Order: sequence, then structure tokens, then C-alpha cells
Amino acid sequence: MTVMTRWLDPDEQRTWRAYLAASRVLMDTLDRELQRDAGMPHAYYEILVQLSEAPGRQLRMSQLAQAAGSSRSRLSHAVARLEAAGWVRREECPTDRRGQIAVLTDEGFATLAAAAPGHVEGVRRHLFDALSPAQVDQLRRISEALAEHLTGS
Repeated sequence: MTVMTRWLDPDEQRTWRAYLAASRVLMDTLDRELQRDAGMPHAYYEILVQLSEAPGRQLRMSQLAQAAGSSRSRLSHAVARLEAAGWVRREECPTDRRGQIAVLTDEGFATLAAAAPGHVEGVRRHLFDALSPAQVDQLRRISEALAEHLTGS
């Protein structure tokens, strides 16, 4: 059985390419600013945020990988770097000897607290300031629809 490819029409192609370009340049810009201002890539910032918002500032590594949108091996490498910086520590899971828990240290929380104002200002300047309130609402609804479609939740 032959499957027909549903090619993008010109408007869809322009939309797809605009989305790719905007997403890439936004994330590259935010990553560069975090590197320059806080000495960490955006992926590390996201890990620290996830831990800071978790009860007791800790999560099982598997939960943290899912929350941060990372593979377990990539997360393990990142957490090793965060441990070396003194921002995170790993502990054995008391209920599962195979599991580990990542814990945000006080130093990690202080680092995140110092980085957050500049990062939030970058998000505001590079994303929200460029959009009208109606566009912000549209972007949120579009993003929620895509996330729901892709995750099935």
C-alpha cells in the first residue's frame, strides 16, 4: 500500500519555517544570555527551576528528566555538572535502591535566585514585548494545543 505524502502548502511552509526560525533564535538568545550572565546554559537553568518548584526542592531523577524534557542519560550528565558546581546533590532513594533523588542545594537555590531576574527580563524583552496581549493569548492557546496533541494529555 502506497502512502501519499501530505506536502505543506505555501502558507503552511512559510508558517513552519517562521516557527522554526523564531524558536531557534529565541532559545539561542536566551541560552547565550544565561551563559553570559549566570554561567549556565538554559538546560541547567531549567533543571534548577524544576527542583526549586518541587516539594522539598527534590525530585527523583526519572521525574526530573521528564519535567525538564530531557533523556535520562542527558539529565545524568547535566546533574553531574551541577553537582560539581555545588548546586545539586544526589541522594539514594529511600524507597527504591535503584533510584536516585536530585536535591537543589542552598547554593543552587541562591544561584537560581540570582539568575532569575535577568532571565525573566530576557523572556519579557525577546518574547512578550514583541507581541500584543491578543497575540500572547493566541500563543498560549496554540502552545497548549500542541503540547496536548504531542503528549496526549
